Amino acid sequence: MSSIHIGFIGTGVMGKSIAQRLLRAGYTLSIFTRTYEKAEDLLKEGAIWETSVAALSQKCDVLFTMVGFPVDVEEVYFGPNGILQNAKPGSYVVDMTTSSPSLAQEIFKKAANNDLHALDAPVSGGDIGAQNGTLSIMVGGTKQAYDYIEPLFHLVGSSIVWQGEAGAGQYTKMCNQIAIASNMMGVSEAIVYAKQAGLDPDTVLKSISDGAAGSWSLSNLAPRMIQEDFSPGFYVKHFIKDMGIAITSAEELGLQLPGLQLAKQLYDKLAAEGEENSGTQALIKYYQ
Repeated sequence: MSSIHIGFIGTGVMGKSIAQRLLRAGYTLSIFTRTYEKAEDLLKEGAIWETSVAALSQKCDVLFTMVGFPVDVEEVYFGPNGILQNAKPGSYVVDMTTSSPSLAQEIFKKAANNDLHALDAPVSGGDIGAQNGTLSIMVGGTKQAYDYIEPLFHLVGSSIVWQGEAGAGQYTKMCNQIAIASNMMGVSEAIVYAKQAGLDPDTVLKSISDGAAGSWSLSNLAPRMIQEDFSPGFYVKHFIKDMGIAITSAEELGLQLPGLQLAKQLYDKLAAEGEENSGTQALIKYYQ
């Protein structure tokens, strides 16, 4: 499999580290990103720069995409210069963007019509998980396509699960984001409460991180809150996008999720105050 030519579109906070791990595993890697500067480190390591989505698609056997918003996914996949019109028949396209389940299903159907194999494979784990290759990867699509791409997933993730048919990966990612949304409120409130009670929040974390309150956010983002490090492992603006997708999807399923709705309201206020490009741990600023 190391002889395959991989394409990667989108080298942001997480995409860059994922592409880097594929490159360092010995694969030929072509990349395209709208901001050339974001690709420079990868180019220095041997990645090949392509001038357009179409040019990249025509050369690669497997294409990964990790862009910002559903509208960006549509731009990359659809249209005369998009992946679906230019990828080689029989190749595999894997969207790792957190996007809507319905869009993932539309990509799958149009890909199949063009003799392409499509997977939706959103991830969780933030910048740390991408750097360390410990991402959780949730996959939707055919089992055949999943089995083919699985060895590549293991280069960037430690928990890789095929969830079912097209869209299942995105539905699972919505479950992930729903759980995180209320949890981030709880983590922020716990830190603020500890400070107000005159406790050392770092010492408090030693007691509660491994107990019943333990979570990834408590272990990885609470220390950043305490240190007032609001650099993005995952952008506020992207989390707001994810929560919006989850709310819309829940409504389509006949569900009301008040915890998720409240979390989105708080993050919307945070973004309105100029924090949209901060990391999600900046939520603690709302309470302070």
